[in-house]
Amino acid sequence: MTITPNSTQIYSSSQIEQSQTQFNWQNCWYPISFIQDLPKDRPLGFSLYDEPFVIFRDGEGKLACLQDRCSHRAAKLSDGQILDGKIECLYHGWQFDRDGKCTKIPQLPRSAKTPQNSCVKSFSIVEKQGIVWMWRGKQEDADENLIPTVADMDDPNFVSSDYTLDLPYDQSYFIENVVDPSHIFISHEATFNARKAAQPLNMEILELNERGFKGRYAINIGSNSKWTDLNFIAPNLVNYRIVYPHKISGAILYSIPTGVGKCRIIIRNYTNKPGWKLKLQPRWMEHWYRSHFVEEDLSLVVGQQEEIKRLGKSLQELYLPLKTSDLFVVEYRRWLDKYGNSLPYYQGWTTSKTPTEVVQDDQKPAPLDRLRRHTEICGSCSKAYENTIKVKQIGVGMAIAFAFIAILADNSNIEITFVILSLFSLGISLVAREIKTHFEKAYTRH
Repeated sequence: MTITPNSTQIYSSSQIEQSQTQFNWQNCWYPISFIQDLPKDRPLGFSLYDEPFVIFRDGEGKLACLQDRCSHRAAKLSDGQILDGKIECLYHGWQFDRDGKCTKIPQLPRSAKTPQNSCVKSFSIVEKQGIVWMWRGKQEDADENLIPTVADMDDPNFVSSDYTLDLPYDQSYFIENVVDPSHIFISHEATFNARKAAQPLNMEILELNERGFKGRYAINIGSNSKWTDLNFIAPNLVNYRIVYPHKISGAILYSIPTGVGKCRIIIRNYTNKPGWKLKLQPRWMEHWYRSHFVEEDLSLVVGQQEEIKRLGKSLQELYLPLKTSDLFVVEYRRWLDKYGNSLPYYQGWTTSKTPTEVVQDDQKPAPLDRLRRHTEICGSCSKAYENTIKVKQIGVGMAIAFAFIAILADNSNIEITFVILSLFSLGISLVAREIKTHFEKAYTRH
């Protein structure tokens, strides 16, 4: 294949066989959370295209997914609690089972029948490859074979690093960002220090249909290029995979469109030859690196989305793509042109659909807030964060106590000992405070 590095024309997909089958966004499985990050004793609320849902475990330990709205007075069930395997609305105590049936109404006389319309709509939910999946369509249409799993994750020889984060921009901008391997060497220079490696890429689309596309790229153009496979499986999976002589490595990047201007990402980096860090490093510490890496792009993509919205033009008018860097980006946006019409909203290459109503989020955190975007929704980091706060508080308390004892001591040796202990405790507190900031503050460019 001949590449012209300075060309602004990308490859056309017109010669790729394309299916005319319609894509239905409701008849898809959406990743909600890693199983290890699910709260053990309370419900978990989430949204899909600004529609609220809640998941919880019933008395048998089975997952349930309901519409997050009590049938009584529309209070959020996710603000409730789990009692005897039922989810209880904390407003008036109405309880619902895993199928959404109302099983208890404290205000209803014993002789009265439960109202037929007291049920809450339920949805299919399953656990697969360590992830919780929800089917938005009719339960009778739910097909577990359609879950976009990755075969490598069924092989016990593969080990993964799992990470989740809420982002302040639409899912389509996340997918555009991660199907763009060329930005790695510039945007992520702070992580890789590889700006000199920025170069034209050899990029190909191998297959395209209503379920997504398959492609591959090589960083070094030439006969000895090492290909990396890239698959986009609609509507929420991007999978990178590269085969080396003695190992296989990859990245699984799931996302869920939680609402207008926001999405949640669920990421796995995996390999069958893990290094010592992946085996021994605590998950919460590894997440510091993952957060830093994603946050290097954060303000850039937020600004990109805001500018495109402000201008109100198509991406074809605004972008100047190169076929040696932007092939997958344009192909994804063109896929939205062709198959995205059923989505609640989307931004394609030449077409778009704006939401009919933007849900205002008065509690929306700042774009660079790691605490609320990651720590609070990560089982490992939230626990480590709480422990860090406790250590900090204990260190301060012990430092004060030891200093007080030193003041009261009559013996100079005892006084010196407790002064040293006080300073040591204060040092522990300062270290804990520094660690605490890693769970709270995001990386910002200087």
